[in-house]
Amino acid sequence: MDWLNALIQGILLGGIYALFAIGLSMSFGIMRLVNIAHGDLIVLAAYVALVVSQGTGLDPISSLVVVVPVMFALGYAVQRGLLNLTLSGGLLPPLLVTFGISIIIQNGLQEVFGAYTHRLQEGAIETASLRLPGGISIGVYPLLVFGVAVAAIASLQVLFYRTRLGRAFRAASDDADTAELMGIDNRNLYALALGIAMIFTAIAGVLFAIRTNFDPSAGPIRLILAFEAVIIGGLGSMWGTLIGGMVLGIAQALGSALNPNWQILAGHLAFLVILIVRPSGLFPRTKD
Repeated sequence: MDWLNALIQGILLGGIYALFAIGLSMSFGIMRLVNIAHGDLIVLAAYVALVVSQGTGLDPISSLVVVVPVMFALGYAVQRGLLNLTLSGGLLPPLLVTFGISIIIQNGLQEVFGAYTHRLQEGAIETASLRLPGGISIGVYPLLVFGVAVAAIASLQVLFYRTRLGRAFRAASDDADTAELMGIDNRNLYALALGIAMIFTAIAGVLFAIRTNFDPSAGPIRLILAFEAVIIGGLGSMWGTLIGGMVLGIAQALGSALNPNWQILAGHLAFLVILIVRPSGLFPRTKD
């Protein structure tokens, strides 16, 4: 039963990793943009929630009514005013620019909030659990996070395959030049894409900050986890991103069950093995 419990906990842990990865997957899938600042934007969303909660008295989840529009506006502005200017130069210019944004966010947060750790408090839901037969315990909060991840990816699937905007996203992703000839404003479309990606980044940031402590330097590890989940699942596949997060979470949970010091290492090893065996990921997106 210990192994079964570890398996279940790993699956649920994959929910938060999938949320980390959604925005990164969208950025690369639509704009071919490797966003090095993605992890720091997750942490920035957590700090925005902290400020909103302390300033208004809203609980962290309720603070999303402010955090989500703020992060959407930030993503739209950064893409429209800065990153769009770098996309024609290949992968390297946006890589360097987003690296600069990452450094600015980290140093800005440290200047304003210091190097201290913080955590958002959501109350009893953090420790509530469901008892199942066989001594298995499932945390209510991890279950909620996993449900949010599934709902987020399902909503994006509807957006991509059932709406006019989604068709434009897919057209620009497949052939940006032809899409522009057909009347699509790629600059505005890309800004909308990063804005929407930042909505899920905001959700991931707040849910992550309720789950564990965070500080200004917490971004890079979130970026690595998001990157690994995207690569494991397959570039461009949203459901693959969820599977990638679950694989990463299961590997970490089983590694921790063997030895608590092996948790992070086990996830990295699982990523490496899948990268060697299937470099394109488990479920790479195919053009339709």
